[in-house]
Amino acid sequence: MADETLSFDDLEVGHEVVTHSRTITEADVRNYAGVSGDFNPLHLSDRFTAEETPFGEPIAHGALLFGIASGLLWQHRHERPDTIAFYGVDSMRFTTPVTMGTTVHAESELIEKEPRDHPVANGVARYETRLVTDEDETALSCEMLTLVR
Repeated sequence: MADETLSFDDLEVGHEVVTHSRTITEADVRNYAGVSGDFNPLHLSDRFTAEETPFGEPIAHGALLFGIASGLLWQHRHERPDTIAFYGVDSMRFTTPVTMGTTVHAESELIEKEPRDHPVANGVARYETRLVTDEDETALSCEMLTLVR
């Protein structure tokens, strides 16, 4: 299917997307630590997490998981909203720890369209979004907002 750009008026509340999966790797976590400067041993130390946490092993950074969810959704879209910019995120929660080797996918549903009198956008699209593990557990939930032409 060829990519199609959808205007704000073309978007339909209730439209759902389920992406392909990807596996979180140690390289993902270490690279994110380097880029972000977040070297918390919770994400990097086998010994610390085994002795000092209930997780027993390092877990992925929450912000990394959000970035992965965003990337999976962008890669998946064949019918792309004419997005001008990412506008924000509301109600973000990290509800299940994600360890290296966990496979995840993203699910997103358009739950609201808010028309705006904006110089370059016709409105804000609000998406209820989840990052789901291969065990069908929600690792991240949030509402993503985008400005759409």
